[in-house]
Amino acid sequence: MELPKDAVLLRIFFGEADRCESRPLYEAIVLKAREMHMAGATVLRGPMGFGHTSRLHTSKILRLSEDLPLVIEIVDTEDKIDAFLPVLDSMMGSGLVTLEKVKVLRYGVRTN
Repeated sequence: MELPKDAVLLRIFFGEADRCESRPLYEAIVLKAREMHMAGATVLRGPMGFGHTSRLHTSKILRLSEDLPLVIEIVDTEDKIDAFLPVLDSMMGSGLVTLEKVKVLRYGVRTN
C-alpha cells in the first residue's frame, strides 16, 4: 500500500472507560479501521488529562484513575478518512475528534 505525500491525520480523544457495545472503544475503533483497510492506527495512553467536564484523570499513585485519557491516531488519504468519520461517529458517545493535513515522508518498508 502506498500513501500519497498529502494525507490526513485523524486524532480521536476519549477516556479509557468508554465502550462500544461490549468492548473497549479503543479496541472497537482500531478493529473497524483495520476492517476498512485504513493504513494503520495507533492507540496512545496518557498519564494525565482532562476533557470537557474539567475532571482531572491521572495515573498518580495517590489518585488512581480507571479512566485515563486515550488518543487514537490514524493517517490515511482524505477520502478514506472521510469514509471512516460516519462510522466513528456511530461508535462514539463523547470525545474530541480532530483532523489535520499532514505530509507523509515515509510509509512501509524501504526496499533497495
